[in-house]
Amino acid sequence: MHGSFACEYALMDTPALELCNISCTFRPRSPLEAAYTAVADASLHVQPGEFVSVVGPTGCGKSTLLNVAAGLLTPSRGEVRVFGQVLQGINARAGYMFQTEALMPWRTALDNVLLGLQYHQTNADEAQQLALDWLSRVGLSGFEDRYPHQLSGGMRKRVALAQTLVLDPDIILMDEPFSALDIQTRQLMETEVLELWSRQKKAVLFITHDLDEAIAMSDRVVVLSAGPATHPIGEFQIDLARPRHVAEVRSHARFNELHGQIWELLRDEVLKGYAQQLRKA
Repeated sequence: MHGSFACEYALMDTPALELCNISCTFRPRSPLEAAYTAVADASLHVQPGEFVSVVGPTGCGKSTLLNVAAGLLTPSRGEVRVFGQVLQGINARAGYMFQTEALMPWRTALDNVLLGLQYHQTNADEAQQLALDWLSRVGLSGFEDRYPHQLSGGMRKRVALAQTLVLDPDIILMDEPFSALDIQTRQLMETEVLELWSRQKKAVLFITHDLDEAIAMSDRVVVLSAGPATHPIGEFQIDLARPRHVAEVRSHARFNELHGQIWELLRDEVLKGYAQQLRKA
C-alpha cells in the first residue's frame, strides 16, 4: 500500500478518510541543520464505520499522520480527502482525542464537555442535555460538577471521550489516548470505546504503540516503517468476531496468530527505530 496504488484502490468505495501520497518535510531551525522528512509517500484510508489502527516504532511519524488527517498540519506533498472531498483547513467532520491531557482545569466535567457545543453555538438547553447524556454514556453521571483534579486518570479520559463524541463527528481520530493509564483501567476504557463505537459505527483512525491494543480493537491494522521517511509497509485484516471484550479476546488462538504475523513485520522496524534513538542519544 506504499504509493499511489493505495489511493486508487481505495477510491473503488469512497473512504471516510483518505491520506494520498502524503509527505511531510520539516525545515531546519538553522542553516547548519538539514531538512527532515518525517513521512514520505504515505497512503492509507479508513472506510465509513471502519476501525483502523496504525502501529509503528516510537518516533516514526504516527502522530504526524494523524495531525495531517485532522487538518492541523499541511503536508509538503499529497492530499487528504474526506468522503471524497479534498481537505482544506481543519477537518470539520473529525473529532480528535489527544494523547496528552486536554481538559481545561478551571472547567467542571460538564463544562468541558459543553465547550465544543458552545463553540458551535448549539442551543444552550440542547447543549446541556447532550453533555449530560454523554457523561452518562461514559459512566460519569453524578460527577458533572467535579473538576479535572478531582477525577482519576481514567475518569478524565472518559470526560475527554465524551467531549469528542458529543459533537457527533463522522470520523474519530485518537492519538494513543490510553497510554498513560494502568493496565486495568486501560482495558476498561478500550472495551467502553468499542461498545460506544459499535452503536454508531463511526470511522476511527486509532494511533497506538501497543500491538495487543491494536489487534483487540480494530478491523484492520496498518504497520508503519521506522523513520525517517515513514510510510506504511503492510496491513492486516483482523477477523476476530465482534463484539469483543479486549481482556478476553487476547486469549483466543486467532489473536495470537495475528499477533505473530504482525510482529514478524513490525519487529525489524522497532529495532531500527530503537537504534536510531540510541544514535540520537
